[in-house]
Parts: sequence; C-alpha cells; structure tokens
Amino acid sequence: MTFTENSLSERYEFGANWAAFIDRHYSPERRRTSADKLLSFLGKESLEGIDFLDIGSGSGLHSLAAFDAKAKRIHSFDFDPLSVRTTAKLRQLAGDPPNWIVERGDVLDVDYLQRLGTWSLVYSWGVLHHTGAMWQAIENAAHKVAPGGLFFIALYSSNVVKPSAEFWLDVKRRYNAAGPSKRRWMEYWYIWRFGLGRNPRYLPQLLRQIYQKKKGRGMSYMTDVRDWLGGWPMEFADDQAVVDFLKERFDFELVRMSTGEACTEFLFQSPNNPPSSRN
Repeated sequence: MTFTENSLSERYEFGANWAAFIDRHYSPERRRTSADKLLSFLGKESLEGIDFLDIGSGSGLHSLAAFDAKAKRIHSFDFDPLSVRTTAKLRQLAGDPPNWIVERGDVLDVDYLQRLGTWSLVYSWGVLHHTGAMWQAIENAAHKVAPGGLFFIALYSSNVVKPSAEFWLDVKRRYNAAGPSKRRWMEYWYIWRFGLGRNPRYLPQLLRQIYQKKKGRGMSYMTDVRDWLGGWPMEFADDQAVVDFLKERFDFELVRMSTGEACTEFLFQSPNNPPSSRN
C-alpha cells in the first residue's frame, strides 16, 4: 500500500492516547506485568548485560519494563513528541537513570538511525505498521540488531483480521475524520459489535478479556480500542511474509512467534556472522 502525503497528514494522535493511558491507568501492578510479559516472551529471567532499543516507545511502559528487567542500556525514541514526553515521564519516575535515553526520532530517518549503532535487543511493539512504509521500517529496524542479537517486533496480521483489512482501513479513515462525539459513538459501536458480538450475554467474556488485557501486557482495553480504531497510517502483514523477508534479507532465524491476536509477535535472532560480512 502506498500512502500519499495527504493521508500521512491525517495521522492519528497516538501520543495523546498513550499520555492519557499513563495519566489514568499507570500503576505498579501494570509496571510489574509489563516486565513479566517482556521477559516471558524473550525466555529470560532478566536483561542483565543486554542493551535495549525501543523503537516507537509510545507510553514508555515497555522501556520501563526493560529498565526493571535490569537492561544494561536503554534508548527510547518515538516520532510523536507527546509520546516522547510520556516516556520521559516514566524515566523520571524510575529516578532519571543515566543509562536510559529518551528522545524524538523516526525509524524512517536513516541518518538518525545510523547514529544509534547496533543493539543486542531491538524492540518495536505495534509500531512499524503505522509508519506509512512498513517494509522499509522493518528493514531499517532490523539493521539496528547487533550480530547474535534479538529482534522483537509485533505487527498487525493479515492472517487473522476480520471482516477484512479493507473494512478496517475504511473504519480508521472515518474515525480520524470524525469529531469527539462521533468517535465516542464509534467506540461504543466497536464494543457492541466486536467486544460483545451484538449479544449482551457475552458481557462476562468481555470482562474477562478486559482483565486479561491488563494482565497480559499491562495495557488498557479502551486505550487499545482507540488505538485500533484510530491507528493511521496502517498496514497489515502476512505472518509468513515477515519471516521470509527477514530470513532472505538478513538471515534472521525465527525463535518464537505468537499468533491469533490482532498483532502477531515475532522474536528473531540475528546470525553471529551477518550476511554483509560473509565471504
């Protein structure tokens, strides 16, 4: 999909959504849950000795999780200035550690990325598909993985989306063009149609889903609903296409993949001897 300059100017206010999430929902429990989830998917007990590059830090909660997991060095950047401020707020909450840098940056800015060097763990959860150039963003991010390092990304999957990718892209365009009252109506519509399946008897299941959302990654159900409805620009990725792309371009090996949700989570490992340096 090609995004025009005009469509990119209609970008959803991701930073405002994440700032509201931290203001309303941050808690020590969510902080612990986020760190536990990060370490669980990585299959590690801590991040000691590992440096952590957070591409598109959003709320900053996952950078904070890396800090709590004892990452050696953390660098968080986001395109949205309000997300940068929100991440900086959590860094301040952690005591302004000198090994954690927060700044504004763009994963599509090759000159900026070049200055960052490579990292033993590059992390980008639910971000790269919102850049307007998803495959380029994936490639740029992959270049930041050090030899033998890990690449943990999550992308909206075209394999599970229903009714269709085209349906949701139309919804997102209409949500971003709407005023506050129309947006609220669309949020209620989403909960009724997709959260409850148009059946109030499914309320207990929805409440369990809301609870699991909090326990899974420390997130908020309504924050994610607004992010889903509003997230623009937006692209979907076929799971196997992602695996094939990173294997062919970088010789990354898939370590773990979690499917079935809107976002598929991927954990890759870079070869110790990258393709570019081989004879």
